[in-house]
Amino acid sequence: MSLESKIMEQLKEAMKSKDSIALDALRAIKSEILLLKTSGSHAEITAEQEIAMLQKMIKQRKEAAEQFLANKREELANKELAQADVIQKFLPAQLSIEELETKLKEIIQQVGAESAKDMGKVMGMAGKLLSGKAEGKTIADTVKKLLG
Repeated sequence: MSLESKIMEQLKEAMKSKDSIALDALRAIKSEILLLKTSGSHAEITAEQEIAMLQKMIKQRKEAAEQFLANKREELANKELAQADVIQKFLPAQLSIEELETKLKEIIQQVGAESAKDMGKVMGMAGKLLSGKAEGKTIADTVKKLLG
């Protein structure tokens, strides 16, 4: 089942249950899918594009929530975070910190990285192997910690 058909199913359920937060988040995902489809040469959207799109949407919602909290608008921040949680359900399971560290140690050994100067090499490989399984910022912070 494609992401688009999953979204449509969830959208119907959210309408029936009158869940406005889920409805808003699902409509936003549907809108992004349509934008991707009509943006040019892509006839079919790949799984990598779907994951990147969903991660971008989650990041946008988290950043918006931070801005709302900074301006003491907690109710709006909570709404954004709730939408991010709805979108998160469509991403593959995220790695725990321990699992992430284990995978990154393997990557560091493969690349032969020894210091923070080699972070670019590690991040390049980690970005390809771990996309969708961990947030980019979390990967970068963990690599910095491991390379010291």
